[in-house]
Amino acid sequence: MLYDWYQNIYFAQPAFFGLLILLPALVYWEIRKADQAQATIMVSSVGQFRGARSWKNFVRPLPFVFRLLALACIILALARPQTRNDEQLVTGEGIDIVLCLDISGSMLAQDFTPNRMEAAKNVAGEFIDHRPTDRIGLVIFSGESFTMCPLTTDRIVLKTQLASVQSGLLEDGTAIGSGLATGVDRLRNSPSKSKVIILLTDGENNGGLIDPNTAKEIAKSVGVKVYTVGMGTEGFAPVPIQTPSGVIYQKEKVNIDEKLLTQIATETGGRYYRAKDNESLKNIYSEIDRLEKSKIETTTLRRYTEQFYPFALAAALLLLLELVLRWTLLRKFP
Repeated sequence: MLYDWYQNIYFAQPAFFGLLILLPALVYWEIRKADQAQATIMVSSVGQFRGARSWKNFVRPLPFVFRLLALACIILALARPQTRNDEQLVTGEGIDIVLCLDISGSMLAQDFTPNRMEAAKNVAGEFIDHRPTDRIGLVIFSGESFTMCPLTTDRIVLKTQLASVQSGLLEDGTAIGSGLATGVDRLRNSPSKSKVIILLTDGENNGGLIDPNTAKEIAKSVGVKVYTVGMGTEGFAPVPIQTPSGVIYQKEKVNIDEKLLTQIATETGGRYYRAKDNESLKNIYSEIDRLEKSKIETTTLRRYTEQFYPFALAAALLLLLELVLRWTLLRKFP
């Protein structure tokens, strides 16, 4: 307990600890004085003095001990022990970001660990943790689109919704245009100067009510920057297929409309990325995190609380005890 207390203590005037050298000097002086005060007598036998020590012999050093302890407490009080409390105020201009995530059946392909969808969710969760001042929303899409979480600064709610995302929540397909349009609609009335969508998909547009080019033009009209991510390895990937006899894995060709995704990103001021494994996907989100910087100002308020009062009180009590002993039990009469 004492060690934990000391770990949180700071001394405003540590130079006073140099006075601690007085303590051994006083001990040396007291020993010298006691030796000089002793008298010598010659006796024929000391047997009669055995057991002649009284309780005063044991009490006599106490006033000096109390004085040393009082001096040590005074020195500690002069060094001004303090506890420190730091408070950080974070202010800044954040960015409104919508994560637009493909949840089609092909996102269960296992060319990523453990599969594309879980890999995308894990990296998105880390991205959320690195954006403390931004409002972030979550849109999912497959054959249709849906807003899982509107723009919020509540990281717990957002990550809870992200964790609950799974394939099969929506009609299957890949409606890139609908997903992008829903993300833009989330940002349309945002007062933020910077509005960003990170759209991740592993396929080609094959459904939905809104054409991807139309959604792109809407994004341009409201000043939304779109980063697009094509997710999938080169060639073929194992995809789970539900059959009457159970789940089997079937090799399917990875088809990503890179031309469309590049066009959407370029014309809205963003970039297109291709993620072929977990590491490259993580690096992509890290790069987007670096490109889209929020303006953050951190103000640290440091408050100190004085802790010298107990030492000053202890010194006063020890000096009082010394005086009481000297004027009562150890009082010398002429």
